[in-house]
Amino acid sequence: MDLGLKNVHVLVTGASGGIGIETVKLFLSLGADVTAHYNSNSTPIQNLRDDFLALQSVQADLSSESAVKDMFETLSGSHFGPVAVVVVNHGVWLPEDVPIVDMTTHQWDHTISANLTSSFLVCREYLRHLRAAFDSVKDKAAIVLIGSSAGKYGEANHGDYAISKSAMMYGMTMTLKSEIVRIAPKGRVNCIAPGWVATPMVQEALNDPGVSGPALAATPLKKLAMPLDIANQIAVLSSSVISGHVTGQVVFVEGGCVGDL
Repeated sequence: MDLGLKNVHVLVTGASGGIGIETVKLFLSLGADVTAHYNSNSTPIQNLRDDFLALQSVQADLSSESAVKDMFETLSGSHFGPVAVVVVNHGVWLPEDVPIVDMTTHQWDHTISANLTSSFLVCREYLRHLRAAFDSVKDKAAIVLIGSSAGKYGEANHGDYAISKSAMMYGMTMTLKSEIVRIAPKGRVNCIAPGWVATPMVQEALNDPGVSGPALAATPLKKLAMPLDIANQIAVLSSSVISGHVTGQVVFVEGGCVGDL
């Protein structure tokens, strides 16, 4: 089935990570023009550059307001044209177990800045540039945020992460879906909430049976998601052909998991 993404400019933030790089490859296979964002690690993206002419990369610290503004200025003037679809995929999950009672304000501020404030900045600048875009771009407009099942169920010893994702999944998604239509009448905003996904960011934690055991025990499908499982849902929600009447939704991709036992 044609998802209607051919030559649509898609920005994927955090594209060097496990979910990000699979999402980039999938959009490229669907004919999209893809900008892959990274902060410090460009290697996975560079490894694709020789194979895909419809791929460009951009570096930015998304917690910096000026860096996000500069990134969108650069992209709007690129040969791909203004961004039509943005996948807000970047974020941090600190592997150390720290309950809220022992959490420092430094850790809290770092996680909120990296996960939530940066997502606000990306969405805001995307919408500002969308205002000036042609109707052909506005007709394809979509934001796909990447939340987490932790945003619904919480996550002991990782409250900073869970809270940042909860705010994104509910407050941000639900507000933006009502605001984007003032700029792009067909614009849509949705969120995907993965459970545990076998990515490099959490692989060390998953190697601990004390982590992976309870997670699998609470998952009816008895398996962890792979990055492509998440990428497939991102592509579906990005498509105005498939999901043109879907907005303000949080789609859980967690094998039926209801939190850890």
